[in-house]
Amino acid sequence: MTKRTAFTLVDGTPNPSPPPTSLGAAGVKLWQSLLADFVIDDAGGREMLTRICEAADSLAEYDAEIARDGTTIKTRNGLKDHPLLKHRLATQSFIVRSLHRLGLDIEPTRNTVGRPPSNQRKS
Repeated sequence: MTKRTAFTLVDGTPNPSPPPTSLGAAGVKLWQSLLADFVIDDAGGREMLTRICEAADSLAEYDAEIARDGTTIKTRNGLKDHPLLKHRLATQSFIVRSLHRLGLDIEPTRNTVGRPPSNQRKS
């Protein structure tokens, strides 16, 4: 039986761990965003996070190419869906499933003990 590591919220201070140098802009943005809210200090979690961020880079590339070419392409047999649409969907699914497996799919809450201040209460 393996021990699950609980992820904890941090107080908003930057995480000292820089993103891997292999990541592109989208991957670095996701890395920094997630580590701003969660502490992931185990090797397995870091490796999964790296793969998730690499997938975010691929997704950004797919989006750029689909935006350039359009969602359909002309072939000699007529219009067909862009081939990257399937890869885009699979990559999105991988990212969402992996974030869920890491427990990072729930929005972090900060200082939510007790009732909200009176200026934030709904009438």
